[in-house]
Amino acid sequence: MKIVEVKHPLVKHKLGLMREHDISTKRFRELASEVGSLLTYEATADLETEKVTIEGWNGPVEVEQIKGKKITVVPILRAGLGMMEGVLEHVPSARISVVGIYRNEETLEPVPYFQKLVSNIDERMALVVDPMLATGGSMIATIDLLKNAGCTSIKVLVLVAAPEGIAALEKAHPDVELYTASVDKGLNEHGYIIPVSAMPATRFLERNKIYREKSRL
Repeated sequence: MKIVEVKHPLVKHKLGLMREHDISTKRFRELASEVGSLLTYEATADLETEKVTIEGWNGPVEVEQIKGKKITVVPILRAGLGMMEGVLEHVPSARISVVGIYRNEETLEPVPYFQKLVSNIDERMALVVDPMLATGGSMIATIDLLKNAGCTSIKVLVLVAAPEGIAALEKAHPDVELYTASVDKGLNEHGYIIPVSAMPATRFLERNKIYREKSRL
C-alpha cells in the first residue's frame, strides 16, 4: 500500500494549530478544510493530462487538461464533511458520495447505516476523507462498500493516522493509497489516537471541547 505522510511546512503548521486544546470550533473547521485541500493537492499529483487546443484571448492555444477517470469525493459521516470543502477547492466538478458508519459499543465493530454513492462510481476515482484513521474499522468498511459497488481506484485522505490503523488498512486493502498529515504515536486502551491532544472529530459537530467521539473508529 502506498503511504504518504505529507510533510510540507504549511501542513505541519496548520496541523499544529489544530492540536491546541482551546481552539474554537470555527477555526478548527477552517484549518481542517485547508489541510484537506493540501492533502488533495498531493493525492492528485499523478493524474494524467492531455493536450487540447482552446480558444485563447489572442487565438487558439494548446493547454493541458486532466484526462482519464473522473472523481467522487466520499466523506465518512459525519466528521468527514469538515474536510470535504477543502477537497472540492481543487476538484470542484467531483461528484459527492456519502457513507455513514458508527461503531457498535459492545462488539466494537463498524456498522454501516447510510450510503449514497454516485451511479457511475465504477468509472471514477474515489477520494475518501475522514479526520482520523484510528483502528481502521470505519475506513475498511467504507472501502468494502465502494469496492462492492465497482470502484477500483481509491485514495484515502486523513488528518492523522495511527500505526495500528495503517496496518489494518494495508492488510485489508493493499491496493489503496493513503495520504495523511501525520502518523501519530498509537492508540490508547479505548481505541483513540494518542497524543490525547489529537484532533477530536466532534469539533465538526459543534459539541463541547471534550474528546468524546465514541462513535468513531
